[in-house]
Amino acid sequence: MRKWTLLLGLMALVTGLWAQEQEVGDTTIYKVVEEMPRFPGCEQLDTTITIKTQCAQQSLLNYVYSNISYPLEARQNGNEGQVVVNFIVEKDGSISNPDIVKDIGGGCGLEVLRVINLMNQSGIRWVPGKLNDEIVRSRFNLPVRFKLEEAPPYTMVGTDTVYTTFEEPPSFKGGNEALIAHINEKLDYPESAADTCMVGTMDVQLLIQPDGVVRILDITDYSNLGFDFWYEATEAATSTIGMWNAGTYEGRKVPASYDISMYFEPDNPACQTTVDNYQRATELANEGAELFNEGEQEQGIEKMSQAVELFPNNATFLYMRGQAYLDMSRLDEACSDLTRARDIALTDWFSGVLPLICR
Repeated sequence: MRKWTLLLGLMALVTGLWAQEQEVGDTTIYKVVEEMPRFPGCEQLDTTITIKTQCAQQSLLNYVYSNISYPLEARQNGNEGQVVVNFIVEKDGSISNPDIVKDIGGGCGLEVLRVINLMNQSGIRWVPGKLNDEIVRSRFNLPVRFKLEEAPPYTMVGTDTVYTTFEEPPSFKGGNEALIAHINEKLDYPESAADTCMVGTMDVQLLIQPDGVVRILDITDYSNLGFDFWYEATEAATSTIGMWNAGTYEGRKVPASYDISMYFEPDNPACQTTVDNYQRATELANEGAELFNEGEQEQGIEKMSQAVELFPNNATFLYMRGQAYLDMSRLDEACSDLTRARDIALTDWFSGVLPLICR
């Protein structure tokens, strides 16, 4: 397992030259000016512009490093390298028009954009650039390097230590088939929902303690099934107490998480059409994702949209299509789907980037 570090480098800038980039109304944006914009915090120094610039670069590095996070998707996929973002420093020192120039995927570019936008939200004002001793609008390039290194073998979930690196991961006694059989036996469809025909899945994240005790870390309700279903999922999950082989690290048992997906299907004959439609929607969504990954993006989106039409309040289908829209830079549609998916499943999915794609 590797942890993440960030290396921030500021682009070399040429003093004494200038280049007009574009016209916005009567206001010119410059790529290079005599005195480049500076991150605040060093203006009190009684020294040269060069020293102030060096100090400002270090302050900018500290700010970015303190606020940025290595996206989970990027860490899981091993995405490393340099993200380059540029933006305009306005005459009042505010930031506008941030744009990803170079990305390494996995959400890294969007994470850097989030931090750039955070400057305005926090009221940070830069020292604007100058040309011929006049304050001007200028464009600033900011590269941020993401690099993975060795990490601790555990993470903290609230006050719980949860290991992520093992010699032997936690396992159900009897194997995965025995776990599925046990959950299917213990999982009941709520009587209170018998006439609703509600169908769908939820993920239950368990904490398997070294002594065999099982606790619930989190429940993700993708289909907005509600509290009665959460109760039944919790009952089925905790019925596995004492049925686990604990995970081990360096020869000792350690606490570890284990995810179980639970599917609720009504046995009321009047609900058969709903059940059949759900199975069809799942097939459509999976077919759409496969087509999209094979480069047939529009066909893939069409299949996913058919799934969403069948079950418009299913967070899984919305998330799949929203991620596809995001990959295609169709930000308005991605914003709509990912916001709805987050609100339905009550998760923090994309909470950091939604303000960026929903502008």
